[in-house]
Amino acid sequence: MNPIQAAYCRAFQQGFRIMYPHFPYREPEELRSDADIPAKLKELGISSALLVTNESLRGLGVTAALERAMEHAGVRCAVYDKTPPNPSIDHVEEAYALYRGAACGAVIGFGGGSCIDCAKTVAARAAYPKRSVRQLAGNLKFWGKLPPVFAVPTTAGTGSEATLAAVLVDGETRRKFTINAFPLIPRYAVLDAQNTVGLPPFYTATTGIDALTHAVEAYIGQSTTRETRAWSIEAAKLIFEYLPRAYKDGGDLEARQAMLHASYLAGMSFTRSYVGYCHAVAHSLGGRYDTPHGLANSVLLPYVLRAYGKSVYRRLKELAVAVGIAGENLPEAFAAERFIRAIEDMNREMGIPDKLSGIRPEDVESLSRFADREGNPLYPVPRLMDRRELQRFYAMVSDR
Repeated sequence: MNPIQAAYCRAFQQGFRIMYPHFPYREPEELRSDADIPAKLKELGISSALLVTNESLRGLGVTAALERAMEHAGVRCAVYDKTPPNPSIDHVEEAYALYRGAACGAVIGFGGGSCIDCAKTVAARAAYPKRSVRQLAGNLKFWGKLPPVFAVPTTAGTGSEATLAAVLVDGETRRKFTINAFPLIPRYAVLDAQNTVGLPPFYTATTGIDALTHAVEAYIGQSTTRETRAWSIEAAKLIFEYLPRAYKDGGDLEARQAMLHASYLAGMSFTRSYVGYCHAVAHSLGGRYDTPHGLANSVLLPYVLRAYGKSVYRRLKELAVAVGIAGENLPEAFAAERFIRAIEDMNREMGIPDKLSGIRPEDVESLSRFADREGNPLYPVPRLMDRRELQRFYAMVSDR
């Protein structure tokens, strides 16, 4: 990256860092089970809520207990179950129309990050009905209170139940974009391991490494705090210990609950300290090819960490020591490489590939331009890279 652009990026990031103590971050109130949601809605005086989920979860009966509990409590439940893995503006608008038609007062995101992000954006549309989703997109475009959002994650990966971000796809351009605003942090988070038991092993693996990516990118960036570093370390320790168990035995509730907690901690960390180029490149692939976000991050993470070079050696050594794969006396470069190899080993053991299919060489120029716009100047990465430097990652992970 040229010096002028680099100086601008660092100045922009420093401005955010200076303002950090004044930003209205908050933690969601944790509920033990989705069965607690109807009582909380009645306590809030809300008689109708929109449930945002997907056809698969509803077809498997995962949301049935909540729907019955809502009916039993006398709280109307409108259901939008058309959320795809990468929801678009059109999906948000469909769900919002249902929200308005049913005179809802709250939104429940039940599923993976796609469902929760869709639910969060519906709440933003409800609070700002005169603004389109595109007008809400970007950083800190709105500050007002939203209808209560209940986040019920069924994967332990995205951390969306704790973040100020929602990620969507623009159906016209096939590009992913983010909405970052403090009111998007859900009011309530339901961390119930029972809701993750049915997740297939491969999705358990990729969503788990997605959570690790959040923890690592937040930890190695230049906007960390003592608090976010502690959350990232605890999340990484939990993931290295419990993700292989959850992958091997989907019914291991201790491992499932630990992974939910790890995802939540990583979410709180990265929503304050941000992510890095791994996410920027992954989002470009998800927008263009519908590449699952967890898979893209899982494959990209080792490549991106190595590309950062010596700028991450100290931080990666700290993580390696914390998770027990390196000793204090090991040189930083060796400890960093050991940490990266541990990620690769875990990926391999869980059947995660080291390449991605479907990346077209003719798309790389536009993909890298999109990743550059997302990552710069916002992400406080350890080493800045411009569009041309980011292009290498598409070749590195392509199976062509």
